Amino acid sequence: MEATAVTEPTGLKVAREPRVYLVGRQTLERESIESFLEDHGVTWQTDTEVGGEALAEMAGRVCYMSYGKGRKTNREFIGHIVEVGHGSVLEHAVWSFVISGVSRSFTHELIRHRHFSYSQLSQRYVNESDSEFIEPDVIAEDPELHAVWAEAVDATRRAYDRLVEGLQKRYAHIPEATLRRKLARQAARSVLPNATETKIFVTGNARALRHFIELRGSEHAEVEIRNVAVQVLKIMQAEAPSLFADYRLDTLADGTVVTFTEHPKV
Repeated sequence: MEATAVTEPTGLKVAREPRVYLVGRQTLERESIESFLEDHGVTWQTDTEVGGEALAEMAGRVCYMSYGKGRKTNREFIGHIVEVGHGSVLEHAVWSFVISGVSRSFTHELIRHRHFSYSQLSQRYVNESDSEFIEPDVIAEDPELHAVWAEAVDATRRAYDRLVEGLQKRYAHIPEATLRRKLARQAARSVLPNATETKIFVTGNARALRHFIELRGSEHAEVEIRNVAVQVLKIMQAEAPSLFADYRLDTLADGTVVTFTEHPKV
């Protein structure tokens, strides 16, 4: 999904859609795998080319040393794992994402998922003078409410600029320019709203991703984080279908999309 932004007459930039980028996946050390199999007198071949799916299958087969036995395809094996709720096996499959075009409100909720790893844009080092802001659709759809929101956000943006300028003068005695800017920005950011756009790098395993999709793709989740959860599911169903095949997307009466699985809490 393409990220879009609208510039208000005041110069305020409003981002309309989040963007999720899949930036990292696992690869297999095939020689080591073959050494392990040979050392233990077993054989195994998997029909998936996805590293995370293969590693989850290999991990599951270690539990019972079931190499060359039972369910033959990766989809069959992983499907059984999901059905019986043996979710720990899915923790061996790992992916990394960059998420942009989202608000600080979103990341405040996202980081409650403690089994992900995070690296987020620093407001101490990055200048927010030209940043975008995230407006909830329910406000954007109402001209009167939008005007109230835009006025408030633009006021904080202008206050931030004035504070940075004044604080850099206050820190003029500090010889290092980079340190002066950091000290000014870290104090001035206190006026920026939760609507401020941010970027965050997220790494998580398949089990943690399923938990995120299940909770945040629900109709009861906040709209912005649900939008991201739906995007993550679409990416993962294309990337690792064996691990996310049991999920589907449903459309609610209001036209919004939610996620659903018959195998929750795996």
